[in-house]
Amino acid sequence: MARYRPWVVLCCTFTGLLCLAAVVCLCVFSLRDKGCASYRRAAVSADSRICSEIGKNMLQQGGSAVDGAIAALLCTSVVNPQSMGIGGGSIVTIRDRAGKVRVYNFRETVPRSYKTNLLEDCPKTFSLSSGSQWIGVPGELRGYEVLHKEYGRLPWNKLFEPTVKLAREGIPLPTYLGHFLASPLVRSRVENTSLCDLFCNKNRTVLKKGDILKYPQLAETMEAVGRLGAEDFYSGKIGRDLIEDIKATGATLTLDDLKGYKVRVEDALQVSLGDTLMHIAPPPAGGPLLAFILQLMRGFASPRSLDTDQKIQLYHRYVEAAKFANGQRRNIRDPHFNNEKSAAHLTESGFINHVRALITNQTHDSTFYSNVTPPSDHFGTTHVSVLDENGLAVSATSTINQLFGGAVYSPRTGIILNNELADFCGRADSVKPGEQPPSSMTPVVLESAPGDLLVIGGSGGSMITSAVALSIMNRVWLKMSLKEAIAAPIVFVDSRGNVNFEPGFDKSVIEGLRALGHKVGNWKYFLNVVNAVETERGCISAFSDTRKMGEAAGY
Repeated sequence: MARYRPWVVLCCTFTGLLCLAAVVCLCVFSLRDKGCASYRRAAVSADSRICSEIGKNMLQQGGSAVDGAIAALLCTSVVNPQSMGIGGGSIVTIRDRAGKVRVYNFRETVPRSYKTNLLEDCPKTFSLSSGSQWIGVPGELRGYEVLHKEYGRLPWNKLFEPTVKLAREGIPLPTYLGHFLASPLVRSRVENTSLCDLFCNKNRTVLKKGDILKYPQLAETMEAVGRLGAEDFYSGKIGRDLIEDIKATGATLTLDDLKGYKVRVEDALQVSLGDTLMHIAPPPAGGPLLAFILQLMRGFASPRSLDTDQKIQLYHRYVEAAKFANGQRRNIRDPHFNNEKSAAHLTESGFINHVRALITNQTHDSTFYSNVTPPSDHFGTTHVSVLDENGLAVSATSTINQLFGGAVYSPRTGIILNNELADFCGRADSVKPGEQPPSSMTPVVLESAPGDLLVIGGSGGSMITSAVALSIMNRVWLKMSLKEAIAAPIVFVDSRGNVNFEPGFDKSVIEGLRALGHKVGNWKYFLNVVNAVETERGCISAFSDTRKMGEAAGY
């Protein structure tokens, strides 16, 4: 029998151990992959599959989360042009790799010259505000420029290329946009304004399913901005053409307004939700209202709250919190032009405890919650959430305000202008040059265990606060999956205190709340949309709200 030398035995043993370790590692990673709900490296959640894919492609080419977010937003401006575009503005919350969270606010501002009795034009009933008097100074492209300079990895022009191609070659009319164009309210808004240049056939009727939507002038504009930079919009030919177009409509916006636009950068506000730390955008964003509701609900919501005997009580408390929040909406103002601490109490424990003690097992008339009538309700906006391989998280909410802004289109540039100044209606008694209007926009980043993040935000105008608050409550406290948390039907308390239930909401809860004295409303426009990306224990989940036919993408 052959005899082996000791060193041979040792080598064989060592080799065997290495092979065993490799097999174990392979099994561990295999199981980890199977345990990940969606992705392991990066993800983008936008309003449409095509825009999520464009954002993802930027990440795969070495781009940052900011590159992905900008590319996805540019894409959204042609896929969902009723929601946002480069004629509008955004609020973006960013968490860097070191854990620093900052807010980049490039929302529109009041021009230096504006209609002096502007607020007298505010509608007295629910309606869309049309006309050039509502146009704020667009901040969108200036904001992209600032973000890209600080966080971008890809060349600036590369972010524009996919959308330029879509705009120039055309896309089949998006299904969600088609639904809007088919509605009488929107069809009239389009066919009777300059928007018809974009969204109508040769016979001046709105496009329908099967038609091709093209943006030839917008393609030229975006290509020029990609090549020359944002400055061409703010002081160059694009800006001059834009001003010339809207001047013919009676607009007061000037080239000096564009030249003077500046992005605001500040630290995010931090709010504790127990084991979760939430980073919110300060006023004039709606972050404090979101924090106010969630702090009131802290301790009221747990998985057991969904048991039949507790569910009515859970939503009663939520509705009461939302009613108190409506009574606080006028405190959300631009701190640079108003009392800078007007909303500070919304995140202070003393005030939260005081209001929580007022939530009992009954509801009340409107004066109990505030002696100020809340502003009327509206809808619009888009949101993109992105998380990249390096841990950079971007939560970006963008808007031209109401559907197609104020229905003012610039034919030389292909840009649809915002009607952002309408957001002052019911929430202010005056406006000032340079002031940003109050907003419900609330891009959020939450962190729990080390490395676990939830990047989330929503659209839907007045419904943003409810949609995002309920999604966070569902995910963080009720322990639903991200998809379940966002897809669950919402309850929305309108400006008149009516409690409105999205189709599919639990009927037993509706009847239970009615029995407690809540007045059930008949709100028809459930356009609440939440898009989110989450990382938990090394796994990334992403979900785009199917209410807007969205779909996330990642790898």
